[in-house]
Amino acid sequence: MEKILYYFPSLTTRQKEKFGLLYDIFLFWNKQINLISRKDFPNFYEHHVLHSLAIAKFFSFDPKQTILDVGTGGGFPGIPLAIFFPETQFFLLDSIQKKMMVVDDIAKRLELKNVKTVRSRIEEHKKQYDFVTGRAVKNLPQFVEWTKKNLKSGNSSIIYLSGGEIDAISRTTIKSFSISSVFSEPFFETKKVIQILPYLH
Repeated sequence: MEKILYYFPSLTTRQKEKFGLLYDIFLFWNKQINLISRKDFPNFYEHHVLHSLAIAKFFSFDPKQTILDVGTGGGFPGIPLAIFFPETQFFLLDSIQKKMMVVDDIAKRLELKNVKTVRSRIEEHKKQYDFVTGRAVKNLPQFVEWTKKNLKSGNSSIIYLSGGEIDAISRTTIKSFSISSVFSEPFFETKKVIQILPYLH
């Protein structure tokens, strides 16, 4: 939690409270459902919360904009971003009902009025949003192909948390931001925030 406060010193008291509550809530649920590797859980704030918030170092979401977090799992990066951008609307999508139940409970406990869950396969979800986010996607070109239909025309884009270099993806423009430029921990040395702008027409 100290690292969150260090890198984001302008958090409101309410935001600090919500980030502080995350650990115990996730610890409770992680004993019921394996959301995060048990071995990795001691690194919860750095590897999951701070990693998610790296997006906020490079992008600012406006009030009333809509974000679709695809394959959200236990709520990353959607939940930390929803705390950070309380006026932006987040839709957390996953096809696994148990995980959606957990995310619903976390959002309720944290009183996140700007979070809604969507239980669906992304291939079947048709609604459009201002941005699509993703993390730990195995097949990024396929992810882009599935999600580009969910982007509104204009300045909409996919924002993806990557573990390393991204190869070119056909019919897209890719911008890469090194997380190590804003966070000094060794974990982030190869991590990047990738912005993908598909050619929608």
